[in-house]
Amino acid sequence: MFKKVIDAFKVKDIRHRMLYVLLCLVIIRIGSQIPVPGVNNEYFKEWFSQNSGDAFNFFNAFTGGSFENFSILALSITPYITASIIIELLTIAIPALEEMQRDGEDGRKKMVAITRYLTVGLSLFESIAMTIGFGNQGLIPDMNFAKAFTVVVCLTAGSCYLMWVGEQITEKGIGNGISIVLLINILSRLPQDLTSLYEQFVKGKTIARGALAFVIIAAIIVGMVVLVVILDGAQRHIPVQYSKKTVGRRTIGGQSTHIPLKINTAGVIPVIFAISIMSFPGIIASFAGKSNAGGWFGTLLNILSQNNWFNFSHPIYNIGLAIYIALVLFFAYFYTSITFNPLEVADNMKKQGGFIPGIRPGKPTSDYLQKILNYVIFIGAIGLIIVAVIPIFFNGVFNANVSFGGTSIIIVVGVILETVRQIESMMVVRNYKGFLSE
Repeated sequence: MFKKVIDAFKVKDIRHRMLYVLLCLVIIRIGSQIPVPGVNNEYFKEWFSQNSGDAFNFFNAFTGGSFENFSILALSITPYITASIIIELLTIAIPALEEMQRDGEDGRKKMVAITRYLTVGLSLFESIAMTIGFGNQGLIPDMNFAKAFTVVVCLTAGSCYLMWVGEQITEKGIGNGISIVLLINILSRLPQDLTSLYEQFVKGKTIARGALAFVIIAAIIVGMVVLVVILDGAQRHIPVQYSKKTVGRRTIGGQSTHIPLKINTAGVIPVIFAISIMSFPGIIASFAGKSNAGGWFGTLLNILSQNNWFNFSHPIYNIGLAIYIALVLFFAYFYTSITFNPLEVADNMKKQGGFIPGIRPGKPTSDYLQKILNYVIFIGAIGLIIVAVIPIFFNGVFNANVSFGGTSIIIVVGVILETVRQIESMMVVRNYKGFLSE
């Protein structure tokens, strides 16, 4: 993989694109250190350390620490990601959006424009909510309309700026702009997390215990990365045969191909949805100053908090783990059901003269595809759950609290592999152009 990147760097055009991406990423990291005017950052960091449940740790990891610093990029690219997911879900429910999606390049441009507008709206909503929530708790000194307006404008503008940078990386860089912005934010937390693990399990220990802890930590990280790579590349190939047709003197068709079904059909979406839903009550409670509430509501917050799972002194809190696993399974099936339609695939195959060997065209083919899809989704969801739960297990048992969890590893590995594929395709296109010009 590294050799492919090095080879691509030797090509002038691709090198310029990669350097452009690097410059954009440097600017993003600089922006993450610029504080929002009128905010007491030290006070905010103290508040964050006292309220850093899994909801805020998850969000802080996605923002590359910008949320903890309350910088102008504190919202990061998350409003755009949320907007993209909402539009994708609405495409199934609203026929006009579905028609727009099928309308070629013009339709794609309209969908992008709608996503941008929704991103601005979500950024504005989240900025106002954060400003009111933090302002009511005194985290923004001498709160008044002017200060509130400044904070809202800075946060909204920062999120929109990152959306623009992501689009520029896609256009002028090496593609996957939004994903690369998210990638650099997550990777920026890696040194801090590794340092935290070193100080907690290696530093100050005997050589034997320190070395053993280091090997175990490295083995767990490498094992999770390998599992994510397998999940990303694993596919179930369904064979398809096309019947021969005679048109005049020509015979067309008759070839064999396959339908590739990815094992991890929904990607990281089920995990993000599950975490978001379970974190929502904790976020609302923190904004309302009720994060330490007692009674049934306090018990509910403890059940939903990942920090309390695998806590053997309070086994009731593990109900949250069961809910989390159920949500991941549900969203894996739900998201795949709206992105892959077996009936539509079966109809298209029938129209083109294709069939699965041993399966009759039409409804039997659709039923067969649905059966295989259900099996594949379950295997992929179990893989996702394993990757996501391993860091939670070590956090609960050994108190290894780091922001670089299973979700982050899934995103990082997936984006890196996709970016390498993008660079490979650019190299192939260049080689073809060079061949044709000779």
